Amino acid sequence: MLPATIGNVASDGLALAVQSGGDGGGIAGLLGGLLGLLFFGALILIPIAGMWKVFEKAGQPGWGALIPVLNLFYLLEIADKETWWLVLFFIPVINFFISIIVMIDVAKNFGKGPGYGLGLALLSVVFWPLLGFGDAEYVGEQSAGV
Repeated sequence: MLPATIGNVASDGLALAVQSGGDGGGIAGLLGGLLGLLFFGALILIPIAGMWKVFEKAGQPGWGALIPVLNLFYLLEIADKETWWLVLFFIPVINFFISIIVMIDVAKNFGKGPGYGLGLALLSVVFWPLLGFGDAEYVGEQSAGV
């Protein structure tokens, strides 16, 4: 009974490719892998490009967005925080809250509200390009005496 079933399935071209281990799976895997690589590459490059433009708007070198610890230093300068805050980024759990605080201050220094700062921290792929390529201008710390 088994050989008759294989013969019936083999009459269908698609089933024959699956049965004989055709090259369709390898090509689909390659295309899927390339599409995934392009997608995740865009998820990385889009916020970096936005951060580069934000740094330039704030008077910092744009290439600083590419260097891991240096970009935190420049973010602290844009947020008008002291340099010792950099240490807080290396403390687990605390770094999550510190990054939100810093992003809120970055947003405020561009004339945006705290919700925009939350967006910078949690949805960076959307909010960094909006801030960098949008019409927002760096205004710095607006409150006197702080």
